Amino acid sequence: MSVMSMIEVKNLVKQYRGAKAPSVAGVSFSVEKGEFFAFLGPNGAGKTTTISILTTTLAKTSGEVRIAGFDAEKEARRVREHIGIIFQNPSLDPQLTAEQNIRFHACLYGMCGYRPTFGLMPAFYRQRVLALAEIVGIQEALFKPIKKLSGGMQRKLEIIRSLIHTPDVLFLDEPTQGLDAISRRSLWEYINDTRKHYGTTVFLTTHYIDEAENVDKVCVINHGKIAACSSPAEMKRSLLRQELILDAADRSALTDELSSLGLPFTVNGRVAVPYQDSAQEVIARLRTKLTTLKIHEPSLEDAYVEFLNRHGRDAA
Repeated sequence: MSVMSMIEVKNLVKQYRGAKAPSVAGVSFSVEKGEFFAFLGPNGAGKTTTISILTTTLAKTSGEVRIAGFDAEKEARRVREHIGIIFQNPSLDPQLTAEQNIRFHACLYGMCGYRPTFGLMPAFYRQRVLALAEIVGIQEALFKPIKKLSGGMQRKLEIIRSLIHTPDVLFLDEPTQGLDAISRRSLWEYINDTRKHYGTTVFLTTHYIDEAENVDKVCVINHGKIAACSSPAEMKRSLLRQELILDAADRSALTDELSSLGLPFTVNGRVAVPYQDSAQEVIARLRTKLTTLKIHEPSLEDAYVEFLNRHGRDAA
């Protein structure tokens, strides 16, 4: 195992009592320090079970899991000191104010000692809380009881709580669920800045596949097993093709020219020309006057859907 890996998973198995088959069946992968890693899969594929084991909230059946160099089962407390988590489901104490939820979390994670009021807390804590509150837009609600906050505001609070102690590894389980577009963008800008400044390792699960477009590595779990693991670019190349969408007033002249140049194409209401490396090189070779010119580059979401269509999916 790499000494630089912040997350190391080897032959992980989880089988629930009474289940005919394991939910996680021999999963192995690693995430390097500072890497942005996406863990994707349809509902029921084993994502939640895996992330629960990695974050020490669920016991494994067998296998090895190490987070920041610590055994997730034998050294669970040390693991928790190094991770931050934005859970898919709410985990706030409704009897406390927003800031009190953050304060207890910061103290539990050893960021600072507990004080009975916000004003008595250390200056660095107060400054960080206020800065994060401004980023996600809940300054006005910071000292209000949780039960008076909307679902979206509570989600923003959970984000602050997970980031308050500047974790080495940040687990994001559907982090932007319930956020508006502006808050969603602000969150990702902050997470990207955090990664650059602190070298934070980010482990993401999401149904918004566009959020994983710029990750370093993406792994797809399906039927409890790792079905694919590569960079987004490699996944797109392996499943889909880049195309030039062309047309001309004289379509016959265009298709004749493409044939004479030895360029493959299909015609189905449009002329599609696949290419490997450079669209500009293909365009430069054409002499027929074009009326339509579009470059189609598949997204990670396109590739992900294609992958599931080819390999089958669990319950959606």
